[in-house]
Amino acid sequence: MSCAGTAARALCAAALLAASAYAASAQTLTLREALARALAVSPRLSAADRDIGIASGQRLQAGALLNPELSYEQDNSFGAGAYRGTRAAETTLQISQAFEWFGKRDARVAAGQAGVRAAEVQRQAVRLEVLSETAIAFVTVLAAQRRIQILDDQVAALDRLTPLLRRRVEAGASSPAETGRAEVASALVRADRERVKATFASARRELAVLTGDSSAKFASVSGRFEAIGQPPSFQSVMTAIDANPQLARWTAVFAQRNAELLLARLKPYPDVRVGAGWRHFNDTKDDAVRLSVSVPIPVFDQNQGNILSAQESLAKTEAERKANRNALLIVAGRAYDSLQGSLRELSVLREIAIPKAQEAADEIAQGYSAGRFTLLEVLDAQASVAQARLREQEALQNIHVAVATIEGLVGRPFTLARETTR
Repeated sequence: MSCAGTAARALCAAALLAASAYAASAQTLTLREALARALAVSPRLSAADRDIGIASGQRLQAGALLNPELSYEQDNSFGAGAYRGTRAAETTLQISQAFEWFGKRDARVAAGQAGVRAAEVQRQAVRLEVLSETAIAFVTVLAAQRRIQILDDQVAALDRLTPLLRRRVEAGASSPAETGRAEVASALVRADRERVKATFASARRELAVLTGDSSAKFASVSGRFEAIGQPPSFQSVMTAIDANPQLARWTAVFAQRNAELLLARLKPYPDVRVGAGWRHFNDTKDDAVRLSVSVPIPVFDQNQGNILSAQESLAKTEAERKANRNALLIVAGRAYDSLQGSLRELSVLREIAIPKAQEAADEIAQGYSAGRFTLLEVLDAQASVAQARLREQEALQNIHVAVATIEGLVGRPFTLARETTR
């Protein structure tokens, strides 16, 4: 496509700038965008929606009335003597309808409605799980990205030593072996960086899959990676977990199984089948009305097996709910303990380790030029700074992973309260 003239060139330049801006924004993924994409494309949520549809269909079917029956009967035909052929045949055409008593249909409908509610609550639980998993994957990418930056800074700091080392060697103030030692230190950091890059690539791919792509179409992620303050008490976490959809679902399951038990108990009670028909007598050419009422006698099958099964299933519900709650509390407890430990670790790193390491590294770097420190001390000081910063990023990652885990359990934001006094 060619652009002729000043106006056309201006339009082309504007279009190129807009395209560049779009491409740049498309290469960076935010947490909000990742969560929105994950909710839009998650196959687990789609499956949960289908479960609601399945339960809705079962609920619809539970309310259906029994179909009437149409029957045709022919008696006294194709015999011998007076009953030869159809001269003396009696023909009956009848329609009959079974009527359920004792609230059987209502029990079925109640069980179906409870099944729909259980599926709806389960979808809410799946939604929280999808959000939590995506947030954790995002944090993992962001942490790996930050670690690569720290290692890049360390490599750059080591590379800045090379000209100084060469001048010192040329001046006879240092051994040529020191240059090799610095190169080895730089190579080891580069090797660490390649390992972290591999972790970063895997984390990007995992996040891409969660957001609907088979491979990562974003180059990096952007987001705040800070943590200041103290978490709410674990008791408040336990209280909030009781409202978790995974536990709320058991209320609907209990109602469903209770309705199933009622239905099992009602099944032995007989239904009444009423019929009405028309009968024609071929020999006399007369017609008559035929009425019938039938009731099964529950002598042999009292449905005892299904009643016992429904009772045990109902009793099992509370045990399943307790087991589910215990599992959630264990996960929440681990995440909460990890959060508190990482917050304490972060405090030590930021208040003592990182400032002291940086101060010592600056002093040693200045003293090295004056010959007061050895190269080994310089390398060790720089490594200490890098390790402290890497530990800081690891602690931040653990904090945000723990927060995302707890948020997936309590179903609401889990914020750290800022400390106003110390």
